[in-house]
Amino acid sequence: QVQLVESGGGLVQPGGSLRLSCAASGSIFSIFVMGWYRQVPGHERELVAAITSGGSTNYADSVKGRFTISRDNAKNTVYLQMNSLKSEDTAVYYCNAGSGDSPDPFLGYYWGQGTQVTVSS
Repeated sequence: QVQLVESGGGLVQPGGSLRLSCAASGSIFSIFVMGWYRQVPGHERELVAAITSGGSTNYADSVKGRFTISRDNAKNTVYLQMNSLKSEDTAVYYCNAGSGDSPDPFLGYYWGQGTQVTVSS
């Protein structure tokens, strides 16, 4: 009943920037928290950042100061601005959404299809 469509992934050099977008559609009346997870093959998905409809945020320690999460409630869209990218940021990034009321911890019920981010010189 809820679909999450991601865009913005791609190839970027170390130190570069990339902006991910995730648009939610369908029965979204109970979507209060949205965020981003990432996954490297052979590893578990890890939370990158999350944000509530009220603007409260949570970031993984590894991305604090470099990544910024934001959302446009009117457009049902969440963004992830990624700056100063490192090779270790290479992963598939997944949009996540749920009905919880806290960004920490956060694990939503709905998932996007994932978008590849590759950081390489």
